Formats: sequence, structure tokens, C-alpha cells
Amino acid sequence: MIIIQLKPKKEESLKRFHPWVFSGAIQKIEGKPAEGDLVEVLDNQRNFLAIGHYQIGSIAVRVVSFDKLDVNDSFWSRKIKLAYDMRVSLGLVDPEKNNTYRLVHGEGDSLPGLIVDVYDETAVMQAHSVGMHETREILAKAIIENVPQVKHVYYKSATTLPFNAPITPEDGYLIGEETPSLSAIENGLEFHVDWLRGQKTGFFVDQRENRSLLERYSKGKSVLNMFCYTGGFSVYALRGGAEVVHSVDSSTKAIALTDKNVELNFPADPRHKSFDEDAFKYLNNLHTFEQKYDLIILDPPAFAKHREALRNALKGYKRLNAKAFEQIKPGGIVFTFSCSQVVSKEQFRLAVFSAAAESKRNVRILHQLSQPADHPINIYHPEGEYLKGLVLWVE
Repeated sequence: MIIIQLKPKKEESLKRFHPWVFSGAIQKIEGKPAEGDLVEVLDNQRNFLAIGHYQIGSIAVRVVSFDKLDVNDSFWSRKIKLAYDMRVSLGLVDPEKNNTYRLVHGEGDSLPGLIVDVYDETAVMQAHSVGMHETREILAKAIIENVPQVKHVYYKSATTLPFNAPITPEDGYLIGEETPSLSAIENGLEFHVDWLRGQKTGFFVDQRENRSLLERYSKGKSVLNMFCYTGGFSVYALRGGAEVVHSVDSSTKAIALTDKNVELNFPADPRHKSFDEDAFKYLNNLHTFEQKYDLIILDPPAFAKHREALRNALKGYKRLNAKAFEQIKPGGIVFTFSCSQVVSKEQFRLAVFSAAAESKRNVRILHQLSQPADHPINIYHPEGEYLKGLVLWVE
């Protein structure tokens, strides 16, 4: 195995079990590793620190083990089993009421660069590193061996791997074949999940608990679901007894998917209406119709995917929340989120605070939300906390 030796005093983060080695910490590399190769990391005194996948970029190594051992098929199988056993112990694996969950959440499950979501009998795998891409066949086999209900493994990494990596990944089934029904059950509700053509793995599993919370607040309310995508929040609001639910998204495909999911659970329900329109344009036009809502959900796509975009992202969150404060009825509730990893909880909260101050309305925080238990945060890797949310009462 190729050796990477660190500069003096650059081993401290690894001794604290942080799973990344940055390129600036490396003193020398003994050999010529290809991207995705397993490498052994030593401190400046040549003491063992970790084993991980080598990659080109600012993050040079993603650690898969802090123990010196053989990284073989059994190693990967144990990792998958540990991840699955945790989901079972949390009560998330229930074929009748909840067959949709995240099986592997990257660094949170000590498998950096790997995401796996389960939808009934299909596991959808995404690799974010060349190392995990090269291990995909072994990982697929490990999933089938350790997750009883999964019979198919679909690989979807064509758009998630480093763009300059020396590989040409193709999406497709590693094990099994396309199932007749691309659907999943979440908390007793049915959703069409398009893992072949949809965003990410096809569905945003990370909002499951937050959708349930919204359901509790929906009875008798007029609800506006901005950036609705699959319509998850809309479906929960309808089950919660909302009087009116309006779903808005600028994507025609997203609106079609929302309508399909509403129809699956509430056929021909007159309470729901969808709008294929830009979010800011829709909110601006509400002034014309003098329409206000009791409950508004703001769950936009990531406004910042890298630090250079942070400033504009914070301006975007402020502007969006300010529009919501204008259109919420007195005594209304706003669910507002950021899924941008580079936006901290404090920065997001400050953007929302600035919007509230600009509206000159009295706003109280009812809940501070995060990602659910099947999206665990490695305590040694705080960067894994990406989903931030606030539930606000607006007088």
C-alpha cells in the first residue's frame, strides 16, 4: 500500500478522528497513487494514523479506517451491516409504514464519499469519490447480503463524481433490474420516486421528520409549499387536514411529480392546486391578488454549493424569507430551511433575523430543525451537519 507521510504537527486532526486529510498537510508521498487507491497515512515520525481513499484536490485522503487492518470485502460488509443495524434499532425499517430511509450517509456512517438510499426493494447508491466508485460492485453485494428487503441496487453517480476524475461513470443497475413500481412509503404515505431521472437519489428523505411536524400544524390552515419538488410537504399538509394547499415550483417536471403524489394519496382532492412558476415571481404576484397564507414552507435548493457563493446565498435567504413574512397572515407559521453545507446555522439564522427585522413583525422561533437520525452527523466531522431549519410564529 502506498504511504503518505504528513508534515510535523499535521496529525492532530486525525488523532481527533476527523476523516479528511488536506493536501497542504502532506510532506511526501511514497509512490504514485492513482485517484481512488487505498493509501496508508503516517505522521512525521512514521507512526500509523489511518487508511483512506486517495483523491486529487484539496481533500487528499478520505479516511475509511483509523485501525490498521485489511480493507477487503468483509471490511465493507461489516460497515454496511453496522449502518443497517442502526436504522433497524431506530425503528426506521418498517415495510408496511416506512420502507424509505437513508442506509448510508457518508462520513456520518464512516463511509466518506458514499450515499445509499433505500426505496422498498431498491437501494440507490451514489458515489462522491473515485474510491467509492471503484468499490461499487463490492458495496452492492454487501448491501444485498446485509439488507434483507433489498433485491436491486441502482448506481447513480454520473453527476456526483469529481468532474476531472479519469473515469466515465454510467448510471444503471449493478444488481437486479428496474422494478415495475418506482414508489416508496413514508410514514404511511405513498410517493412516486424517480431515481432514474430525478434529483439526487430521487427523493429528499432528509425532510421526513420535518414533514411530520408540519402535518401537526396543518389542520384548518391555508398552506403554501414553495420549491415543492415531489410535493412531500403538500401531501403531509393534506393528511393533516389543511383547508387549502398550493404547491409552487419553477420546474414543470416537479409540478407533474407533485400532482402525481397528491393523486396517489388524495385522488381528485379539490383542496390542492399546483403552480409552475418562479418562487419570487409567485410571491411578488400575491400582492396583486391580496392572498395571504396561514402556513408557508420555504425549502429551496442549495443557494451556495461553495464558499465563493456564500455572500449571495445569504442575500437570497434574506430576500426569500422577507417575502414570506409579507405574505403570512397574523398568527401564521413559516417553515424555512437551508440545505447548503457552507451556510452555518448561525449565518442562516442571521439571514432570517434580518428578514424578520425588515418586515417589522414580531417573530418567535418555535423549533430549530436539522436532519433526521438516518442522516447522522459524525461528532468528529461537524461539516456533516448540512440541513438547517426554523419553524417561526409570525404575529
